[in-house]
Amino acid sequence: MDGSDKAGKCPVMHGGQTTTGTDVMDWWPKALNLDILHQHDTKVNPLKGFDYRDAVKTLDFEALKKDLHDLMTESQDWWPADWGHYGGLMIRMSWHAAGTYRVQDGRGGAGTGNHRFAPLNSWPDNANLDKARRLLWPIKRKYGNKLSWADLMVLAGTVAYESMGLRTFGFAFGREDIWHPEKDVYWGSEREWLAPSDERYENVGDASTMENPLSAVQMGLIYVNPEGVNGHPDPLKTAAHVRETFARMAMDDEETVALTAGGHTVGKAHGNGRAENLGPAPEAAPLEEGGLGWMNYKTRSIGRDTVTSGIEGAWTTHPTKWDMGYFRLLFGYEWELKKSPAGAWQWEPIGIREEDKPVDVEDPSIRYNPIMTDADMAMKMDPAYRAICEKFMADPAAFDDAFARAWFKLTHRDMGPNTRYIGPDAPKEVLIWQDPVPAGNTGYDVAAVKARIADAGLSVGEMVATAWDSARTFRQSDYRGGANGARIRLAPQKDWEGNEPERLARVLAKLEPIAAETGASVADVIVLAGNLGVEQAAKAAGVEIEVPFAPGRGDATDEMTDADSFKWLEPLADGFRNWMKKDYVVSAEEMLLDRAQLMGLTAPEMTVLLGGMRAMGTNHGGTAHGVFTDRPGALSNDFFVNLTDMAWKWVPKGTNLYELQDRKSGAVKWTATRADLVFGSNSILRAYAETYAQDDAAEKMVHDFVAAWVKLMNADRYDLA
Repeated sequence: MDGSDKAGKCPVMHGGQTTTGTDVMDWWPKALNLDILHQHDTKVNPLKGFDYRDAVKTLDFEALKKDLHDLMTESQDWWPADWGHYGGLMIRMSWHAAGTYRVQDGRGGAGTGNHRFAPLNSWPDNANLDKARRLLWPIKRKYGNKLSWADLMVLAGTVAYESMGLRTFGFAFGREDIWHPEKDVYWGSEREWLAPSDERYENVGDASTMENPLSAVQMGLIYVNPEGVNGHPDPLKTAAHVRETFARMAMDDEETVALTAGGHTVGKAHGNGRAENLGPAPEAAPLEEGGLGWMNYKTRSIGRDTVTSGIEGAWTTHPTKWDMGYFRLLFGYEWELKKSPAGAWQWEPIGIREEDKPVDVEDPSIRYNPIMTDADMAMKMDPAYRAICEKFMADPAAFDDAFARAWFKLTHRDMGPNTRYIGPDAPKEVLIWQDPVPAGNTGYDVAAVKARIADAGLSVGEMVATAWDSARTFRQSDYRGGANGARIRLAPQKDWEGNEPERLARVLAKLEPIAAETGASVADVIVLAGNLGVEQAAKAAGVEIEVPFAPGRGDATDEMTDADSFKWLEPLADGFRNWMKKDYVVSAEEMLLDRAQLMGLTAPEMTVLLGGMRAMGTNHGGTAHGVFTDRPGALSNDFFVNLTDMAWKWVPKGTNLYELQDRKSGAVKWTATRADLVFGSNSILRAYAETYAQDDAAEKMVHDFVAAWVKLMNADRYDLA
């Protein structure tokens, strides 16, 4: 027996299990992690070549909704329904899937089915939602690939409301599942679940100081701590945090009140037991749990004895019925602080009538006090929230409508414009938060428009930069932004520093008349001008090419644009144009990576686009940083050739400024930023850079650049899909 056969030596690699200290990022934590550009690769997708958005159109929508309505009251012994109705559980699942959306970067939300995976499937605030998904499995199995988990999880909550009496605003299909945990969403830096809120605030007393782009007050929560800020009840302080959290989800005060009241009109909180008796969350649970978590084998853990949040009780007298019971109890009684059986702070009514108490979930002969969380009490005690509550109490129909619309917005906010909606229940009404764009004209003479642009006297840099700035706002996270609509000519975009307002106005002054006189949209003319600039730059580099162009973009108006909402799309940095609004804690290359991911670019696409933009001289303000060429304006591979040439040494001259000096003479040849030099220093990016620096790569680079360019210009053309 040799050493390799020693008893106890593991015969396999441990890559299939979680390890620490052996990953590249464990060894070199400051290295640029490109994983967010590589996630959701086709290798992890078992449905290669499958088009879900086509398949879902063949779904039997009526049969599916009937099955979901039936499911609501088909209680299972292994996880019984409260009062024989799963509505509350399904609504909470839909809510918590959608409620992670944040307007700052458009990430989160229910649009990808990410609730099935870590960390969301094991967040403390999502305890026992694994049971909701498992209850839905027979329906998912029945309809197969025609129905995504993402659509099903949102639809289940919507049908639950319908089954309890709400007239919903509608529902749209079209959410496509991912097959791997998302790596691009920053949920916070805490290493502990439910760590004190102080860790993500400059001053927890000022809710507006929460770290961007976070929306929840603590790691592992969807919104706010239901017991109060850091678990200390104080409804007015909680109100400030509720307002900030919901604003970061793109909700105003009226929508916040409607969602809070409507969410707590049905269902209950669970805390009738000891939380320490619960087993680990799904990701940490033993194999025999079959993917479930929070199991309790020490005491009875279902029905009235379920433990989830630790708060115990229903908010209304009739928790399976859509009614005005939430307001009636909240404003009909005075409330006092008490502890739940699990030890959590909750508010209970003083002197409540027996008939106003909700019955036990298993035995209707038993009644318990209703409860309110600190966030519920905020609706009563905050003056602005109270006024909205009083408005709803005076007009129940207004409340019904406000909630239905807010629920629809909550569950569809990350789906993009309504042109992406699929199914018979998709509402026809156009809403401003959907960023509507009218249909564009396709019947004009594209060649004639292109000729007019060529005679307009614009430089390659002006044409390419304007088209880029118009398109770079696209976010694949929530399908907002992009060139369609030409909102770059409207407030607030026309005034953004990153768009160089003076240069933009000068270019638009030449392009807008061309659009008006030819029947083309301004949006099309902007993109067509960018294409022309790329063609001219390629020709200057010795490559004849025609950039593909699809007419049909429309022009949005001010009335179609929620200017306040669009402020979140403003670039704070754009590494492709070598610009940062100011110095940030986050490095230039990390901000470049974030923007590339939001735009839907791969690492090779990011590389070739940046190198090409440098060569064409499109830097913000005309700076020379990174323009490693003696022939600016030509779409050459000079950026990569000179970046990888050992004739130059890189000398730091500041936090984000470097000189490329001749190794022999010390003469300064070029200047650069971190967004330039990372393509020569990061081993993965250098591999791409070397590919384009080769002597045989000049033509390949042009073709690759054009492919990536067209992808971005058409990223928001859902009519082309």
